[in-house]
Amino acid sequence: MTNAPARGFAIEEFAARTTRAQAAMAKSGLAGMLLTTEAEVRYFTGFHTLFWQSPTRPWFVFLPADGKPIAIIPEIGADLMGKTWLDDVRTWAAPAPQDDGISLLIDLLSPFAAAGASIGLMKGHETHLRMPLGDFERLSAGLEGLRWDDCTDIVRGLRMVKSQAEIAKLRHICAIGSATFATVPSFADAGTPLEDVFRAFRRAALAQGADDVPYLVGGADQGGYSDVISPPTDRPLQSGDILMLDTGAIWDGYFCDFDRNWAVGAADDASRRAYDVLWQATEAGIAAAKPGATCSDLYHAMTRVISRFDDTGGDVGRLGHGLGIQLTEWPSHAAWDNTIITENMVLTIEPSLSYGDGRIMVHEENILVRASGAELLTTRAAPELPVI
Repeated sequence: MTNAPARGFAIEEFAARTTRAQAAMAKSGLAGMLLTTEAEVRYFTGFHTLFWQSPTRPWFVFLPADGKPIAIIPEIGADLMGKTWLDDVRTWAAPAPQDDGISLLIDLLSPFAAAGASIGLMKGHETHLRMPLGDFERLSAGLEGLRWDDCTDIVRGLRMVKSQAEIAKLRHICAIGSATFATVPSFADAGTPLEDVFRAFRRAALAQGADDVPYLVGGADQGGYSDVISPPTDRPLQSGDILMLDTGAIWDGYFCDFDRNWAVGAADDASRRAYDVLWQATEAGIAAAKPGATCSDLYHAMTRVISRFDDTGGDVGRLGHGLGIQLTEWPSHAAWDNTIITENMVLTIEPSLSYGDGRIMVHEENILVRASGAELLTTRAAPELPVI
């Protein structure tokens, strides 16, 4: 495992992100962007807290066309936000359902409304407002003349391409995840309840250095599993099961996201064949991940291999995605996604197929796109289905 990089980021990292955003805003005619969601607030400020788990309080950051971002947040977050690179932090005593930061936002944005300016708000796919709709309606009513324009493409374009400091964190958590998967045969054997396997995996990941394991799914059943999103049951593992674990462990706010498959005791021919096809499909996806290719190119590279075994093509909609401060980020490896892959994107390669009586199998690796092609951040899965 690699040595841990420094936690957090230098001020220059946030300044560079802000400068790039402001250059994009200038081209789009935006006077600023209003950010309301955890990933975007953290991306531009460094404000990192689990307090977002509570839906009680909204949080706002305004990124103007010039200068540093401005935070308008509940008073409970003032001390932590004050430790970021921001200078202007405005607070209110929250929760205050009748005025949860709305008057402060109106005060800040009124000059822009008077000028008939356009303010960016993320409206696109994989975004949400994270404030009560009624509050947004009151905010808009108090800012007559202001135009809300979609800034999803601006933020998406910035976040899809990682800095070297971000890559270091992603490389580290992927190494932690890989080391954790290597321990699975020591605690996942016949007779062990699946829920105990999940608990042991989380303990192992923490022992390897993960900060948390907020995402862990999988399945196990005779000859294969039938879904990949269910919580674990108390059913003991049995000889002939195919076990899959898929983890989103996290370190300093950055995720890994990949899975591994094992046979318990013995594997049948269909499972071995499915595993082999997916391993080859993963190789094809990795090989296709070069600057200038599109996400659609990656999707078709994988489906051409999968079709040798599964002519239905599956029905999951995509075969991988972006990765970073969220478990899943833009783009999507799907037939409809023509996003051009560029150097320093971090992506998952995640082919899947159907086989047998309603069984499925999924493979997943995490890669960094270099000028010459893909570099694995995860330790590559074994080329043959491992047997525990």
